[in-house]
Amino acid sequence: MNTQSSVPIEKLVQKMDLVNRTESVSLEGKMLTTPEVNRPALQLTGYFDYFDADRLQVIGYVEYTYLDTLSRERKRVIYERLLAAKIPALVYTTKTIPDEDMLELAVRYDVPVFMTTRETSAFVAEVIRWLNVELAPCITIHGVLVDVYGEGILIMGESGIGKSEAALELIKRGHRLITDDVVEIRKVSDHSLVGTAPDITRHFIELRGIGIINVKTLFGVESVMDTTNIDLVIKLEEWDKDKEYDRLGLQEEYTEFLGNRVTCHSLPIRPGRNLAVIVESAAVNHRQKKMGYNAAQELYNRVQQGIMKNMAKHKDEEE
Repeated sequence: MNTQSSVPIEKLVQKMDLVNRTESVSLEGKMLTTPEVNRPALQLTGYFDYFDADRLQVIGYVEYTYLDTLSRERKRVIYERLLAAKIPALVYTTKTIPDEDMLELAVRYDVPVFMTTRETSAFVAEVIRWLNVELAPCITIHGVLVDVYGEGILIMGESGIGKSEAALELIKRGHRLITDDVVEIRKVSDHSLVGTAPDITRHFIELRGIGIINVKTLFGVESVMDTTNIDLVIKLEEWDKDKEYDRLGLQEEYTEFLGNRVTCHSLPIRPGRNLAVIVESAAVNHRQKKMGYNAAQELYNRVQQGIMKNMAKHKDEEE
């Protein structure tokens, strides 16, 4: 397991399209180590007890208008205390603009200052969501991840069993590829796993006998996604006539990644089986179960009702 302990601030700037107001401050080596974000409202009043200086600091419209009520001398004192705490970076939101004193002190204390036109709440929420993914525990596995009817389907199996071919057929049927061959899985919460592709292999599929194809180029931008939750795992395996396979699906099977359980189906492979159609059916069935409908349970209930009716009928005939 790999846990990414930091995210370069340069990556945040690119992702959030931030405007750098302190270009003389080098971003090299500057990192974010926590997904939490702080709006330093109390700190601007002079209260620095329990201040978490490791967080990204955000000044929104409320903080900005409060600072406007202070004298220049008082603001410089507050700026200096804030920047001297070695915060990783400072972002002004909602079209607010850092004043010259802030920029001067930021350069002195080697703290980058950025701007964005986004509303503060929306910006903070997006940064926290993104950092939670970037800093989440991560593992890399062999498999194919596709989005089928809004369900993230992770297809696993031995090399050469047909995972990429199944993914290609699903793409032709209008579904979307996240990654082929290598899947990066991140645990973003106790209930959510997010799958992404390594930067190098994103949008590519390897087909034995043909080679590498670029799905985005061949089928268009609608055929790919960058990330999706992992909702269902399908394990492809060679057909074994001596093995008993589940034919009803009354009992759910699970597999585990990073401590999170994911529903798992083992799918035996035989010549002539249309894997794409089976995967589509599995995705829709899984979605129905999440919405409260279980076809196997309904069949079981019908059988039980039929047995009870027959028993009642025989009892009436005997009487």
